[in-house]
Amino acid sequence: MVLMYTFDIVGVSPILSFFNQQQNVLEKNQSTGVEYVSTFECTLDALIHSVETVSPHHKWHLDEVVGTVVNFWMNNSDLIHHWKDRLQDAGKESLLVSRVADIHSLKNEFERLL
Repeated sequence: MVLMYTFDIVGVSPILSFFNQQQNVLEKNQSTGVEYVSTFECTLDALIHSVETVSPHHKWHLDEVVGTVVNFWMNNSDLIHHWKDRLQDAGKESLLVSRVADIHSLKNEFERLL
């Protein structure tokens, strides 16, 4: 099966809140094909680094995931500026939170929510 990936910035979160959410996911041992990653900066390098740390148990093609992040960066300058401003407004105790997923898993997660 060929995997296609999606990447999106989903918000800004206090560090502790994001950490607690990630701990809950680990404790429940949920491997959904959808990962939430974070960074202190809204730069292309920081976003790429954040997805490079995604757990290898997904068996994702890292080059394709990174390519998805680069495409997002190149095609969403208004959105990037918005989130860069929100991160700066939130202060240094906050993180930029993004979602990276294979499209099939993300679709399944959305269907479960409905």
